[in-house]
Amino acid sequence: MSQRLLVSMIAAACLSLAGAANAATVFNAWMNGATEVPPNASTASGFAIVSFNANWLTVDLKYDDLIGGNPAAAHIHCCIAPGNNVGVAVGFTNFPTTPSGTYHNVFDLSLTSTYTSGFLNNFGGGTASGAATALLAGMNQGWAYTNIHNSTWPGGEIRGQLAAVPEPATWALMMVGVGLAGAALRRRRSRAFA
Repeated sequence: MSQRLLVSMIAAACLSLAGAANAATVFNAWMNGATEVPPNASTASGFAIVSFNANWLTVDLKYDDLIGGNPAAAHIHCCIAPGNNVGVAVGFTNFPTTPSGTYHNVFDLSLTSTYTSGFLNNFGGGTASGAATALLAGMNQGWAYTNIHNSTWPGGEIRGQLAAVPEPATWALMMVGVGLAGAALRRRRSRAFA
């Protein structure tokens, strides 16, 4: 087997391992009115970080300058392709009622009360474990979003599609694969000019 083929196979294996290592467990979203469906003219903004750790879902969210009134509700919606609206999966309890603020909460994913009944029954098969599996799968597919609602925009003033944040181990595997592929190309070029 040629050395070039061997290096290419190692690089491909590293890249495939990086993609298949584990389902992502940290997600983030930039929130604004332009990403609402339909878009609105709000100048407010926000940023959310959502992470899974065993049976726990941690939500950290910062938002600024809502112009449509104080928040009436905030949630994670799941599971539908971007550009569409879908029901609430997890409602944010004790969300601030000010035009700007921060929110931190840890939800127990093993409790059926963490989920809305619609999400629990329609996506989770009526069980908390099914709902947790559906929520994580939806987030990994990019089919979940955060939303803050108020009286001016009951459908949501600001929204952000949750996207997976690669883990450091995934980045490391990808870099090894890219490095090996680059080394193989460099070696190939040096042979071509020798």
